[in-house]
Amino acid sequence: MTACSTETNNFVQTKAETIRDVIRYIGKFKNATVVIYIDSRIIDSPYFSSHIRDISLIKQAGLKVILVPGAHQRIDSILTENKIKWQISNGIRITEGRSMPLIKSAAFEVADTVMTSLAGEKVTAVIGNWVRARGFGVINGIDYGTAGEIDRIDDEIINKILEDGFVPIFPCIGWSLNGKPYNISSMSLASQIAVHIKADKLFFLVPDVEINGENFILPENTGLSQEGKIPAMNIQETDTFIKLNEKNAALAEAENNPLKSTVLSILKMAKAACQKGVVRAHLLNGSITGTLPCEIFSDLGSGTMIYSSGYGKIRAMKREDVTQVLSVMTPFIQKGILLARTEKDLEQTYNDYIVFEIDGAVRACAALHIYDKTQAEIAAVAVDETYSHIGIGPKLVGYLIEKAKAINLESLFILTTQTADWFESLGFKESVLETLPPERKAKWTKERSSKIYRLPLCEM
Repeated sequence: MTACSTETNNFVQTKAETIRDVIRYIGKFKNATVVIYIDSRIIDSPYFSSHIRDISLIKQAGLKVILVPGAHQRIDSILTENKIKWQISNGIRITEGRSMPLIKSAAFEVADTVMTSLAGEKVTAVIGNWVRARGFGVINGIDYGTAGEIDRIDDEIINKILEDGFVPIFPCIGWSLNGKPYNISSMSLASQIAVHIKADKLFFLVPDVEINGENFILPENTGLSQEGKIPAMNIQETDTFIKLNEKNAALAEAENNPLKSTVLSILKMAKAACQKGVVRAHLLNGSITGTLPCEIFSDLGSGTMIYSSGYGKIRAMKREDVTQVLSVMTPFIQKGILLARTEKDLEQTYNDYIVFEIDGAVRACAALHIYDKTQAEIAAVAVDETYSHIGIGPKLVGYLIEKAKAINLESLFILTTQTADWFESLGFKESVLETLPPERKAKWTKERSSKIYRLPLCEM
C-alpha cells in the first residue's frame, strides 16, 4: 500500500468512526430529556443564532429539550434605564419592590426572544408560569426584597408539554401561592428542573467556561483532552477539584474573578444535581459554536462533563469486542509498536484481555498472559489516540497489576520496542531475556529486539 493510499485510508477510517459515534449516541439519547441553561451574555451575542440552530437539530434527533434563559444582562439594563439601584449579596440580586414589574418584563422579554428564534427554526416553544416560589425574606439582617427561591415545580405539566412535542421555556420568575412574583436564579432553576424530572442531561452554556490547567489547579494525574481541558469528572473527582481550587492560596482572589467563581458555583450545582438523580451535567463554553451537539454526540465532547457513574469503565473483553479491539490495535501494529494480531488470535485469547469502554465503545485494551504461578506478561496495551491524554493507559496497567497481586503472582514483565520510558514511569525496570519463561523466550526475535522490563510485585 502506498503512503498516499494509507493516508486516505486513515482519513476515511477517522471520518467513519466519527459518524459511527454520532449514530451510536443518537440511539443512546433518543427520547432523553435535556435541560439547557443559556447565559444572558450568549443570548446577546453573535453565537446565539448558531446555538438555537443546534438546539433545533438536537430536538430533531429525538431529544426532549427544556430551556432556561438567563436574563441578568437585560434586567441590569432595564433597572439602569429606570434609575433603580440594586446590589448583589451571595450571588443574589437585592432590589426594592417597585422594581419587580420591570424585572418580570425583562425576564419574559428574554424568554420571548428565545421562543421567536426557535420559531425561525420551525420549533414550537411555550413560555409558562410553572414555578412556585417564596421570598428569601430577611437573612442575617439582610432583606432580600424581590429575590425568591423555588418552592415547587409543576413537573406533571412539563412532562405533558414535552410529550406533545413542544419546548418549554422558563423565565427566571416564580409566583407565590397568592400570585406574588419573585426573581429567582436561572442557573438554580435549570438545576432544580433537571432534578425534578430526572433529566438525562443538564447543560450550562456560559461564555468562556473552560476547565484547564491555565486557570485552575488540577488534581494530580488528571486526564486532559488534546485541547488541554478536563473532558469529564465523576462526583468524587469534582469534589476534589472544588476543594483544591477553593483552598489553594494561588486562587484566593477567585471571588473577585467572575469566571473562576462562576465555574466553581456551576460545578457545585452540577455535582448536587448528579447526586440527586440527574445522569450527567455539562459545562460548555458558549463562545464556541457547535459545542452542544459535539458534547452530546461524541465521547470526549467539547466541554467538561460531571457524572455519577456509567461513563468510562474497565471491563473484561467479550468475544463480540474483537473487531473493535483490533481497530484500536491496528495503528500501533502499523507503527511496529505492537505485534501483529488477527481476529482469530484475539478470538482464541480474548479471556486474557480487558478493555476500556466509553459509552458502549471500546477505546483501549490490554492483556494479562499468565505463564506460571509466579509471573505473567502485560501485553497489547493500546489506547485510541484520541483518548490517549485522559489517563486510560495507566488505569489499564494498574488494573492488571492489582489482578496479578490478587492471584499472588511474584512479578510482571513486558516486552517493548518503543514504549520503554512509559513503562519505566509506571515502575517497571529493565531486565534480561533469560528471566522470561521458556515459551515466551522462544517467541523473542532478533529482528524486533524487544527490551524486557519487569515489575516485582512482592515489593509493592
